[in-house]
Amino acid sequence: MTTEQTTRRHPMRWIPTLYFAQGLPFYAVALVAGLMYKSMGMPNDQIARWTGLIGAAWVFKSLWSPLLELASSKKSVVVIFQLIGGVSLGLVALSLQLPMYFAISIALLAVVAFASATHDIACDGLYMASLSNKQQAAYAGWQGAFFNAARFFSLGGLVYLAGYLEKHMDPAHAWMIIFGILSVMLIVLALYNLWALPGTKNAPMETSLKGAFWILKDVIIDFFQKPGIWIAIIFIILFRAGEGQVQTIGPLFLREAKELGGLGLTTDEVGIVYGTAGTIAFLTGSVLGGYFTSWLGLKRALPYLIIAMNLPILVFVFLSSNLPGNLGIITAALCIEMFGYGFGFVGIILFIMQVVAVGKYQTAHYALGSGVMQLGFIIFKMISGDIQIALGYKNFFIWALISAIPVLILSRFLKIKDEQKVTETV
Repeated sequence: MTTEQTTRRHPMRWIPTLYFAQGLPFYAVALVAGLMYKSMGMPNDQIARWTGLIGAAWVFKSLWSPLLELASSKKSVVVIFQLIGGVSLGLVALSLQLPMYFAISIALLAVVAFASATHDIACDGLYMASLSNKQQAAYAGWQGAFFNAARFFSLGGLVYLAGYLEKHMDPAHAWMIIFGILSVMLIVLALYNLWALPGTKNAPMETSLKGAFWILKDVIIDFFQKPGIWIAIIFIILFRAGEGQVQTIGPLFLREAKELGGLGLTTDEVGIVYGTAGTIAFLTGSVLGGYFTSWLGLKRALPYLIIAMNLPILVFVFLSSNLPGNLGIITAALCIEMFGYGFGFVGIILFIMQVVAVGKYQTAHYALGSGVMQLGFIIFKMISGDIQIALGYKNFFIWALISAIPVLILSRFLKIKDEQKVTETV
């Protein structure tokens, strides 16, 4: 692992734009693309399977993480891959006018996913290198909040705009405009971050490709030699079992026709309900979850975070059972679910950061840990469409709630050290 000297900047100068830029391509792949394909007539199982498969880039990103140590600084990697992601999103927009748009756009979204996953490694490394443990915990809520502010911008503003455009033009042209906006937004963020991010300078190291692969080998061996690592891996995979399925099928359920068991909302209504009010609730939960964990400590807070993240899945059971037509009721229900999701998600981030990633390869091990987290998300995302088709929406959401129980049980067996008292100011 390299050591770094960082230029001191106030965290709120760069955390918002850094994690907004991290979230923008992620949500483009994970959520916005699914709604686009739904509007263009693709079935749920195909949407879940292929958008889930693309997400494998976030699973395996740690395999090329040592190569990023060859770069002069993490800041340069962050900016370069933000630009690559922005250009690729622009190409996705153009591909929607082609006859084989689905295959081509999926391939281009895979490039977006690769660029975004690579960006994440340097992004999180920069975050950890620039902040103390106390600051990491305190700003974890803001980190998650601005990552998911991209959700607000994408699912709220852009999906609402897509719904408006669909009423005036065909879906392909409407979504071409949406992905064009995503492209421009990410490129602008890259240019701002070129100025705003704290400067880093990597200490000299062996700069050969062979040396990088030796580092990778040592990183992996050291990771799997950590005490209790296998229980930690299972815990990380299962942490998102319920949420991963609900976050995939939930927006599709909102769009599905009532005669097919959905709520029958239009695209712009989904933008209002799920992307605006729901995302505001998520951001509020994220910030409060970060401060709650900083106050109580990860060890004592974790069970409450797991419950907060999964129990609100009950609102989808309610919605799929009653199929309310009142937009206010739907909005209120989803705000409860999204607040709990945001509050609880802080738990897995800090568990990986402060338990799994601790050691001489902090950045690389955080990438491995977050890759395992994404593996859990991808596994349950890819099977969610088939399970929903087999069970129907109501029974699917009951299943999603039940599938969250094992991680709560497993949390009792984790070995998390009590946090040491620190005196740093945030």
